[in-house]
Amino acid sequence: MTIASSHALLAVATLLAVAAANAGVVQVQVHDSVGKPLADAVVFLESREAAAAVRPAREAAIAQVDKQFSPRVTVVTVGTPVDFPNRDKVRHHVYSFSPAKTFELKLYAGTPANPVIFDRVGVAVLGCNIHDHMTAWVVVVDTPYYTRTTAGGQATLDGVPAGNYRLRAWHADLPVGTPASDQPITVTASGTAATVRLEEPRR
Repeated sequence: MTIASSHALLAVATLLAVAAANAGVVQVQVHDSVGKPLADAVVFLESREAAAAVRPAREAAIAQVDKQFSPRVTVVTVGTPVDFPNRDKVRHHVYSFSPAKTFELKLYAGTPANPVIFDRVGVAVLGCNIHDHMTAWVVVVDTPYYTRTTAGGQATLDGVPAGNYRLRAWHADLPVGTPASDQPITVTASGTAATVRLEEPRR
């Protein structure tokens, strides 16, 4: 290793150490339109720096089991390939006409040879052309800082670098096409808390 390489590695290590020292925990409470805790909401933080740090996941999968999609809601970072294994004894025809991702996997059994790459930020609604009751959602985010709320409507994001972000939240029970809520938030190393209210979830 050359001296220049050693200096470069040291600089990177120093920057990572500084970022870790300035990282904080973000606690978010999500409520529905009547003020009740909202479980399974997707919560994420957006910023220019977050977009620069995000990387596609190696893979994800949404299976068809008992004529349902599993899981019902999947969160992936932009550019992530998603497999659609059919574990039923009947064939399925999976599609999405959403602006975030338009694709079609015509009637098939097993697992298609090529995954679907979700390369645009947004929410893609999935359906099956054979079984109209089958619905699922893929939330594509441009940030490494995302999670889901617990049964008590709480979300915890660890290791978030201090700075200014847009706090976004979305739920599958919102009307189709409703964008994620959006509010500013400043993250500090000492910890940050916020509350989100989603106005129109269906019940």
